Amino acid sequence: MANMAETVEYYGTGRRKSSIARVFLRPGTGEFRVNDLPFDRYFVTETQRILARQPLVVTETAGNFNILATVQGGGVNGQAGAVKMGIARALLVFNPELRARLKSEGFLTRDSRGKERKKYGQKGARKRFQFSKR
Repeated sequence: MANMAETVEYYGTGRRKSSIARVFLRPGTGEFRVNDLPFDRYFVTETQRILARQPLVVTETAGNFNILATVQGGGVNGQAGAVKMGIARALLVFNPELRARLKSEGFLTRDSRGKERKKYGQKGARKRFQFSKR
């Protein structure tokens, strides 16, 4: 039984558009893996990396945790947003006192913007079919 050391782990779920991220924070050196790939291989653009890391930067906890995230659905940008929210929620489990700082930055609010539905009689949600006067 001594072999089964209790691993301390903080969990948070993040959602954005149609992406869902499950984020696990474990005390460690700052290793960050997404879907079993290194963070930098999964999030290719610098914007995505900055977005996903924001909660750690704001709370100054960047090097304290090993982060394991599994994301599914949506595109890579939506997934980065989902990871951001997941990290923020997991940090709350770790330390509820961070709530004010995370909330003021808007990390705990689910971004409800999604794809607008296509309307009938139109080419898309807003775009119309070409109009011809004659």
